[in-house]
Amino acid sequence: MIKDNKVWIANTTDGQPLSIFPKMANRHGLVAGATGTGKTVTLKVMAESFSDIGVPVFLADVKGDLAGTMTAGTDTEDMQKRIKRFGLAETFAYKGYPVTLWDLFGQKGIPLRTTISEIGPLLLSRVLRLNDLQSDILTIVFKIADDNDLLLVDTKDLKAMLHYVEENSEELAPQYGKIRGASIGAITRALVGLELDGGDIFFGETALNIGDWLTTTYDGKGAINILDSESLINNGRLYSTFLLWLMSELFERLPEVGDLDKPKMVFFFDEAHLLFDDASKELLDKIEQVVKLIRSKGVGIYFCTQNPRDIPEGVLSQLGNKVQHALRAYTPADQKRVKAAAESFRANPDFDTEEAISNLGTGEAIVSFLQEDGIPAIAQRAFILPPQSRMGPISDEERSQAISGSLLYSKYAQAHDPDSAYEFFLRMGAEEEEAARAAEEEKLREAEEEKRRKEEEKEEARKAREEEREAARKAREEEREAQRLAREEEKRKKAEEARIQKEYERQQKAEEREREKEAKKKKKAIKSVGSSVVGTVGREVGKTVGGTFGSFGKKLGGNLGASLGRGILDTLFKG
Repeated sequence: MIKDNKVWIANTTDGQPLSIFPKMANRHGLVAGATGTGKTVTLKVMAESFSDIGVPVFLADVKGDLAGTMTAGTDTEDMQKRIKRFGLAETFAYKGYPVTLWDLFGQKGIPLRTTISEIGPLLLSRVLRLNDLQSDILTIVFKIADDNDLLLVDTKDLKAMLHYVEENSEELAPQYGKIRGASIGAITRALVGLELDGGDIFFGETALNIGDWLTTTYDGKGAINILDSESLINNGRLYSTFLLWLMSELFERLPEVGDLDKPKMVFFFDEAHLLFDDASKELLDKIEQVVKLIRSKGVGIYFCTQNPRDIPEGVLSQLGNKVQHALRAYTPADQKRVKAAAESFRANPDFDTEEAISNLGTGEAIVSFLQEDGIPAIAQRAFILPPQSRMGPISDEERSQAISGSLLYSKYAQAHDPDSAYEFFLRMGAEEEEAARAAEEEKLREAEEEKRRKEEEKEEARKAREEEREAARKAREEEREAQRLAREEEKRKKAEEARIQKEYERQQKAEEREREKEAKKKKKAIKSVGSSVVGTVGREVGKTVGGTFGSFGKKLGGNLGASLGRGILDTLFKG
């Protein structure tokens, strides 16, 4: 509610209003207290009041009962008692507020998304529960993606990027250092675990444009954006990482505006202790830096937790507006927490703050807001105003109507998958596959060509062998023919020579016969002459020799002499 242009939150026990100066609302705040002491009501009252002065609000609905802010409250006996206590009978009115419902899982609200690139390696390492080495490797993977202008939108983009880095680690090592495959494997397994928990739904497009939350209605009320966190709170790291991203996103996107008359936006982070559980020193330093500096961007951050000691000292010191509900001191440790909470307030001499914190009833709180000069007011025991909107959850039908009726529903309801790292590597893989296929086809073509060439060579060799065999056959035939011709020629020559020889011999024989004939003729003639002469000589000699024996002897001697002479002549002619 608004009172004197201030955010009216509570009344002191004596009825004095306790309000936050709008220009001090960006100095941040704390709402603390044990379970069941009224923190949720305080959050609703503060959110309604900020909306009334035209300041947009973000709320994380951990228990599912903040969605009722969209509808008017219901009159009850308890509410009438509270209205009467604050003297609001004439001015109090039940009313609903301009609420937009969001849900990281897209089930109980408009899907709320961001991209892997926007959340960054530091916060993502926390979600994935990576150790220091793995976080360093993830940072390098983001760096490689940035250097190659690769957009990491969703988990499949990051997995594709991790696979690329692992496959090319040796080539990347000279520029980015050694990247161990085991670390890449651990990050990938953690990412798969996040997907199984539904975290992959949170990463994608259309990503939240924080400017869509910095709006007011036609009648000047600040829009209230409520994130359903009933399921999300079961994954404390995802829940807290989202809130940290949201805070960082505001810090990085909003311009410096200095001190405004009222904040540009107020964020309430319920279960704030989850923001700091197991956070690394680097992350804690970043949170503290953002909390310190985001004030100049016109943003107020209000942490809601059970005990102030859940908040690191560096952050707690930045929280100027405080509402402390009851803390129960059942153990020595509890007593220390109560004492620490009491010591964070400016002491009020009228009561013991530590004792008061332990004895506060439901709806009561120790309150201290920054004064107009920025100095914390002294602690006041107070009663929190009643909310004007409904306390408790809304029906499924009301929720469905609120979601589909939002002006932002059409913008964020449907996810779309832009051309990012996964598609790039898919194309590259397709190109590599096509290149490999082309190379394989070329290899097959070359193999076919080689086979064809070998077959041609084989065929040519076969033809050459056939030609050689044919040539050899022809050569043999020619040789045989030549030999046959040579033999025939030799035979002919021999025959001719034999004929010539025979003719020659015949001629010789003929000539011999002629000669013999001539010789016979001559011999006959000679014989005839010789026979005559020899006969005559022999006869004469025989006669001479035989004459001594008388005429008979002469005659015999003559005949013997003639015969002997002829015989000698025949012998001579035979020789």
